[in-house]
Amino acid sequence: MLDVSDSLNRLAWTTEHHYRHIAAQHDFMRAWAVQFELSYTDFRVVQMALQLAQDQHELLVRFTGVYDTVYQYEYEFAANGLAAFNAKYGTQMATYRVATENLLELIKEIQALK
Repeated sequence: MLDVSDSLNRLAWTTEHHYRHIAAQHDFMRAWAVQFELSYTDFRVVQMALQLAQDQHELLVRFTGVYDTVYQYEYEFAANGLAAFNAKYGTQMATYRVATENLLELIKEIQALK
C-alpha cells in the first residue's frame, strides 16, 4: 500500500479536534473550515491508497462508511455553524462520539498495514 501515514495522522488529529471543538460548544472559525477541507483531502488520499491496494476492499468500504458518518456532523457545523449543528444534531453527541472513535480505530487499523 502507498505510504499515506501523514494523511492518516492529520485525519486522526482533525477528527478528534473537531469533535472536541463542537462538544465544547465553541463557535465556528475560519481555521476550522480550512481543517475540514484539508481533512477531506486526506480522506480521499487514504481512500485512493486502499483502492490501489486491491486486497483491501472490505477495509475501504468500512473506512468510507465511517468517514461519511463523521463527515455529516462536521459538514453541518462547517456549512451552517454551531446553532444549526445543535438544532440538527445536538441530541446526537453520543452517536457522533462513537462515529469519531470508530474512525480513529479504523485509522489505527490502516496504520498497522505498513
